[in-house]
Amino acid sequence: MKDALLATVIDEYSTVEAFASVLALEEKALTAIEPLETLPPIVEKKTELIGKLATLEKVRDTQLAELGFPSGWKGMELAAGSDTRIAAQWSLLQKAAERAQRSNTLNGSLIRTRMEYNQRALTALNVAVTTEKVGFYGPDGRIPAYSSL
Repeated sequence: MKDALLATVIDEYSTVEAFASVLALEEKALTAIEPLETLPPIVEKKTELIGKLATLEKVRDTQLAELGFPSGWKGMELAAGSDTRIAAQWSLLQKAAERAQRSNTLNGSLIRTRMEYNQRALTALNVAVTTEKVGFYGPDGRIPAYSSL
């Protein structure tokens, strides 16, 4: 039974590492001038990996219960204390999760920065439109041609 738990933790570790790789791609896309083409497949892959991690966590909790341990972090700490192989993989998983969390936090900051920039640009355009009392841009997105009187 401990071998099954070990296999699950190893699978979780490799999934978290894959997730971290996708986060690195996301960071690169978020710092590109035109990220819109590359972001949808990245978001799709992140969603897939998050689903896999949630499933693996449930499997791990079930395996912990079958071994007589509580679920979650506390159960894993107890299981790791009773098996050096599990302890080693659990440590790797925790370190990988911490790295992924840092990357995810960075990407969140990049997204917020991009959103703030876009909001400021929209505000500036709206101010220009209301200050001029004529449309800076027409409904078609072009600057209208005005005839002089």
